[in-house]
Amino acid sequence: MNRHPSGLVRRGCCTRRHFLASGVWNLSSLGLLWLLREEGYLFAEPQRPELEPKSYDLKPKPPHYRPRAQAMISLWMQGGPSHIDLLDPKPEMVKWEEFPGEIKYDDPAHASRKVFPSPWKFRPCGQSGIEVSELLPHLGQVVDHITVIRSMYTGVNNHGQSIRALQTGGIVPGRPTLGSWLVYGLGSESQSLPAFVALIDPGQLPVLGVENWSNGWLPSLYQGTVIQPREPRIPNLVPPGHLKGRPQQQALELLSRLNQRHLQQHPGELELQARMATYELAARMQLKAHEALDISKESKSTWKLYGLDDPATREFGTRCLIARRLIERGVRFVQVYTQNQFWDHHRGIRKSLPAACRKVDKPAAALVMDLKQRGLLESTVVHWGGEMGRLPVVQYDEGPDRAGRDHNTYGFSMWVAGGGFRAGMVYGATDEFGHRAVENKVSHHDYHATLLHLFGFDHTRLVFRRNGREQTLTDGKSCRVVRQLLA
Repeated sequence: MNRHPSGLVRRGCCTRRHFLASGVWNLSSLGLLWLLREEGYLFAEPQRPELEPKSYDLKPKPPHYRPRAQAMISLWMQGGPSHIDLLDPKPEMVKWEEFPGEIKYDDPAHASRKVFPSPWKFRPCGQSGIEVSELLPHLGQVVDHITVIRSMYTGVNNHGQSIRALQTGGIVPGRPTLGSWLVYGLGSESQSLPAFVALIDPGQLPVLGVENWSNGWLPSLYQGTVIQPREPRIPNLVPPGHLKGRPQQQALELLSRLNQRHLQQHPGELELQARMATYELAARMQLKAHEALDISKESKSTWKLYGLDDPATREFGTRCLIARRLIERGVRFVQVYTQNQFWDHHRGIRKSLPAACRKVDKPAAALVMDLKQRGLLESTVVHWGGEMGRLPVVQYDEGPDRAGRDHNTYGFSMWVAGGGFRAGMVYGATDEFGHRAVENKVSHHDYHATLLHLFGFDHTRLVFRRNGREQTLTDGKSCRVVRQLLA
């Protein structure tokens, strides 16, 4: 019998035993191939030729049906805020000394089974009576405008994969982020500002860095534009003196003619189209971006509302205020990040969690209040949350000041407001310890399907054809629009 060097039969039938025994086609390889195919890295079917060349731009586009939301601001709390200390009270935990059931640790070496009730008090807030931690007093003042989702889960118990799940819909690198999908589907109301803006923290980039605003395999036109936390917020935006005015205009006109000639000679070059559109946008931004990022003309009362008069809240408050100004001027999606592992409180949570809350609580609440006062909350989704929550047991059991909490992606909380979401409501529940979502569970796919619905899209029909397969944000996974969350 003739065999291929790999061990597979060259002619005739190959038995299942030979197939699986091959060094190449072992079970782990089959699993890898399945995963790659599921994530779109292998052809799902033969490629079909496009009948017409594709072109991509940022002009406004109609969704599948009338949308409730027009824009979104995501306040991304990277590291995993402790839901059982902030948004999901578990008073019964004080009755237990040791956790009674199975628990999923990320770091077993420093884990314990010692139950860790929240050191902070909760109180009912607003007319809705939603219970909020004393660490979030300003959120308590706007709680009637938000919905708290207490049953989120991704089930992938580390930062990188859970970040990808919530930001891109999958756990492997290389996929487009939520902001890129929205801009791809809707375009932008402004042709002089980026459609997708990333407002990064001065401390560090979040875990995965640029992946958080990546266009993945969508054309690069849909990648997020980074706005730096300090001046110059957009590097190289203003031309040097000797190029200002007519010299720059003539240079740009020549560049445009050369680019168009090259594009005609190479039709269908999506990256070239995207690069040309980016250059043209950069030129228009010289007139508009500086004004949009200049908060000096905002009123004193607005500065105070966002906490710009307080060193503890000034920096994050400034970025929240800029986010509102960008949305007002037609930007589609803005994400405001905290720094790398800012909420990852494995140790010393009694000190680090209050400090984290002081930074973001007042500005986040101000954003909701400000959008409401300006009539923008009805059409703007505001999201607050991270990639995970924390466990109900002590990590690093070395005394009260050293105690922290490990990762928990099986049940955690976030809140949303505006854009068609119901207000003044709690949805879903975790078990009595806050470990696992047990009621009205919401996966990252459910969350994405619901968001796209509010923006006017059927999540199965917002597609990008790649490698012969129609790719979506929810990637064909079983999910639902969570209609109980909708106003």
